[in-house]
Amino acid sequence: MRVNKKSFQEERHIRFKEGITRETIGFIGAGNMGKAMIEGICQNHVFNTVWVCDHHQENLDVLHEKYGVKTSLDEKTVAQNSDVLVLSVKPKHYPKVIETIKDSVKSDVIIVDIAAGVTILDVKTYFGKDIKVIKAMPNTPALVLSAMSAVSFDDLVTEEDKACVQSIFNSFGKCEVVEETMMDAVTSVSGSSPAYVFMFIEAMADAAVAQGLPRKQAYTFAAQAVLGSAKMVLETGMHPGTLKDMVCSPGGTTIDAVCELERTGFRASVGSAMRVCGEKSKKMTEGK
Repeated sequence: MRVNKKSFQEERHIRFKEGITRETIGFIGAGNMGKAMIEGICQNHVFNTVWVCDHHQENLDVLHEKYGVKTSLDEKTVAQNSDVLVLSVKPKHYPKVIETIKDSVKSDVIIVDIAAGVTILDVKTYFGKDIKVIKAMPNTPALVLSAMSAVSFDDLVTEEDKACVQSIFNSFGKCEVVEETMMDAVTSVSGSSPAYVFMFIEAMADAAVAQGLPRKQAYTFAAQAVLGSAKMVLETGMHPGTLKDMVCSPGGTTIDAVCELERTGFRASVGSAMRVCGEKSKKMTEGK
C-alpha cells in the first residue's frame, strides 16, 4: 500500500504559494468562519495585507493583536482597500452590506460569497453591476485549519484570479472547484457533514463507555480512529470499500460489526440524511 509521504502542511505550503497576484484581502464580518479563514491566511502569509471589519471592537482587537491585521468598524474602509473581499456575514445581511459598499469596492475586486443560499447571481444583483464573484462553501473544520471547501467561479474570473482564490482556501484546508449547481450536494457531503461525523464519534464513545472505557479515553479513541481513517482515504487514493475490506478478517470481529451496521440501515440512514440536507439547501436558495 503506497502512502504519500508528504505531510499535509508541506502539500498545503506548495498549493497556496502558487498564483498569488493580489496584495490585499478584506473581510466584512469576523465570526467563527471569518476568524478561521483569517487565521489560515495569516499563518501562511497568503496576502501582504489583511483588512477586517466587524461591529464588535473586541473581535477586531483580538485579531489585530494576534495577527497584525488592519481593522475598521466601517465596511466602506475595508471595501476600498481590498483586492479580494470576503463577505463573511449571515445571508440575511448580504443585501444591506452590499448596499453600503457597492460604490466603494475596487473595479477589479473579487467578491467571495460564503453565505448559504446566496448565489453568484444574487450578489451581482445586489451590487447592481457585473462584478467578479466567487461562490465558496468552507466547513467548520476551518477552525483547526482542516476545512473542506468548494469554490465556483463566474465567467469574469481569470485563471490568475482562480489560482488566487484556491490559494486562499487551501491555506486552511483543501478545496475543490465545482459547478455552482452542485453546491446543494456539497452542503450535504461537506458543509453539514461534520455534524454527522460528530454524532458518529459520540455514538462510538458512548458504546465504549458502556463497555467500561473511561469517557475521555473513549472520545480520543473514537476521534483518532475517524481522523486516521480519513487520512488513509485521502493519502492512499484507495477506494473506501477496499480499505474497509482490509480491516474485515474472515470470521473476525469487524465483519460482524459491519454486517450489523448494514442490517440496521447505517448506509441507508446516511444517504437519507444527505438527501434531506441537499433538498433543504435547494429550498433555501430558491425561497429567498
